Amino acid sequence: MSCHSSAPVAEATTATPFTLPTEAEIRAVTAVLRSAGQFPDSARMAYVGLLDPVRGTDRTTAEVDRRFRAFILDKSAGTARDIVVSATRETIVSVTEVDSAEEGEFPVMEEEFEVVEEVLATDPTWLASLEKRGLSVEEVRVAPLSAGVFEYPEEKGRRILRGLAFHQQHESDSAWAHPIDGLVAYVDVTNKAVDQVLDLETVPVPTEHGNYTSPELTGPVRTTQKPISITQPEGPSFTVTEGNHIEWEKWSFDVGFDMREGLILHNIAFTDGETARTILDRAAIAEMVVPYGDPSPVRSWQNYFDTGEYLVGQWANSLELGCDCLGDITYLSPWVVNNLGEPRQIKNGICMHEEDASILAKHSDLWSGVDYTRRNRRFVVSFFTTVGNYDYGFYWYLYLDGTIEFEAKATGVVFTSALPNGSTDFASEIAPGLGAPFHQHLFGARLDFALDGGKCRVEEEDVVRLPTSETNPRGNAFSRKRTVLGTELAAQRDADQSKARTWVVTNPESTNRLGEPVGYKLHPTGLPTLLAAEDSSIHRRATFASKALWVSQYHEDERYPTGDFPNQHPGHSGLPGWTAADRNVDGEDIVLWHSFGLTHFPRIEDWPIMPVDTVGFKLRPEGFFDRSPVLDVPAPASGGHCGDSDGDCCEG
Repeated sequence: MSCHSSAPVAEATTATPFTLPTEAEIRAVTAVLRSAGQFPDSARMAYVGLLDPVRGTDRTTAEVDRRFRAFILDKSAGTARDIVVSATRETIVSVTEVDSAEEGEFPVMEEEFEVVEEVLATDPTWLASLEKRGLSVEEVRVAPLSAGVFEYPEEKGRRILRGLAFHQQHESDSAWAHPIDGLVAYVDVTNKAVDQVLDLETVPVPTEHGNYTSPELTGPVRTTQKPISITQPEGPSFTVTEGNHIEWEKWSFDVGFDMREGLILHNIAFTDGETARTILDRAAIAEMVVPYGDPSPVRSWQNYFDTGEYLVGQWANSLELGCDCLGDITYLSPWVVNNLGEPRQIKNGICMHEEDASILAKHSDLWSGVDYTRRNRRFVVSFFTTVGNYDYGFYWYLYLDGTIEFEAKATGVVFTSALPNGSTDFASEIAPGLGAPFHQHLFGARLDFALDGGKCRVEEEDVVRLPTSETNPRGNAFSRKRTVLGTELAAQRDADQSKARTWVVTNPESTNRLGEPVGYKLHPTGLPTLLAAEDSSIHRRATFASKALWVSQYHEDERYPTGDFPNQHPGHSGLPGWTAADRNVDGEDIVLWHSFGLTHFPRIEDWPIMPVDTVGFKLRPEGFFDRSPVLDVPAPASGGHCGDSDGDCCEG
């Protein structure tokens, strides 16, 4: 099937503090680093990204300093430097030496992916292990997997990747169907040396293929689907200015993109009357970790920080109209950088459109005779990324009533193992002899609140069941309790569905017409957070994912919930480190961090390619408006108007 088609691509016309990074700026950053001797030919660029404008400066004009942060790794000199460059002034702002042994390694670099397979291809122990299994090294693929931190003191301060092997029987074969179990290699990618090959057990390699486009598996392709055409004859209802500034209905915001975080939404505001009222300064998914739950020695170390270790943004897909995005689509094509400091554009990496979202409000009043129906719409901004075997969609939705929603979509191919004796307590059998370990997909949202531009507080809201009493004689009453989370330690909270627990962010200095503080409420999904034991390595490194809620004071250098360098970091960095100071968060410039995710017990139906599973959260106005903000939404028309005797108004 071909999905190729054209759609508008938004282009920047003038620069603003929040304009997407340009090719020229990335080249300027590289040039400044090279001229200052900070980026010799022997060095590699592990990351570059645009820093947010400094809070308190003029963030509405182009007269702001466009600062870029770059991670420069020089393996020859043994140095790692975190450097800030002003692309505006073409100068270096700061240079910070990073002690990798203590502070963690820079992210895994693309050029290091091939090193694992390349080095193992000539290692005698590895070759002997393959020969024992009757396998040719030319047909073996090795997944380059982040190492974590375990009981190997000799790995400290060295860039290590671990490799699990798969048999690819022919060029187009899905190697994930043929895991070579009982075998794992530890590789020093700097010195291109094999530290260890652990050959613990010879397990039969599953033979059944998993080629999901093969006619043998698909059978006759369905012919029952009639076309669905989504058209907007008059064009979309939103406008794009300055390349990435969006105005849709009453919403306005700037779309950002970073090769680490992916999508970022800046300056989210909703026009109420004549006033554009700010809700969030910044919203992004700042970390994502995939911890595996199989304790076998071959894979008990499997835990991947897809954001901090692999940089999900740089692996964003180029999206195609009719396949990835359907309707009247506008694309943005962000720029990232390769390890040589060369800019690379991800064409159509960001998809933007509006779509119908079913019923907004409806009532048929028996007394007045008024039949009222209004349809909802939502603005969608999204991107899809491929990290190894999994693919993830990151979708932000803005609704007519002021609701903000995030949805993660997980699909792709599950990470496999061999299970010759069927399912175990830690892995599902998904095909004959083929298993998939239990695991989680955990996301960490960073939400910089600025309700009406002011400082905020967070209250936890629980339902309260009341016993029968003199004041509740029939036992029917229930109530709610709100508790102010005044400090950073007090604000480390778990979700609790049994109490319908939510968290309300308010600005006490801005009130609605009833005299109450304006607010927004976070509605969590309430699924399990990190399941690993508290004394485990992954718990120390992914502590952010052990609580559904954290609240911290805003500080510019506190960007990621795992800290700056989670790759091979021993842990307790980021949120657990910052919040140990127990700073006040009541009436401060605050950041709300929300952890949520999926716990995946793989099914037979998830093989050979996994249908999308979803998880997310909602932010809904809670006293932010004086009344319903959608009373001015017009009646829908489909052959007529709702309420007219000849109307043909569809519901769904």
